Amino acid sequence: MRHVDFSPLYRSTVGFDRLFTMLDSLGQPESAQTYPPYNIERTGENAYRISMAVAGFSEDEISIEAHRNLLTVKGERKEENNGDGTELLYRGIASRAFERRFQLADHVEVEGATLKNGLLFIDLTRNIPEEFKPRKIAITSSSDKAKQIEAKAAA
Repeated sequence: MRHVDFSPLYRSTVGFDRLFTMLDSLGQPESAQTYPPYNIERTGENAYRISMAVAGFSEDEISIEAHRNLLTVKGERKEENNGDGTELLYRGIASRAFERRFQLADHVEVEGATLKNGLLFIDLTRNIPEEFKPRKIAITSSSDKAKQIEAKAAA
């Protein structure tokens, strides 16, 4: 088990505390959840899409919740009763419940979700407020004359 101590870097950086916490958590393996499989793609400069393979699930069996910087997708299949007297001999389509969590970056918002052909598409956009966007700082030249600060005479 490897553990990297980032505490010396805290002294020389400002505002990167969360980054070091995320790097530290990478060394700790999750529960190795691989279901359902998913893709994350960039669809524009500030647009992203998560595609999840959720074959066999309907819209009312999937719930999506965004809270702060955490996106949670849950799926739970309802019990099927065919009622036509058929019996299931082999189940190859997964019907197990799942919960998948995604850590979102700051200012990333969920725009919407669609379910099409067994794929769940979740569209995300990054909306950076104006005060956080880079801005150009003008450089002015100082005058050649040095200002002299005079002390008041004591009375």
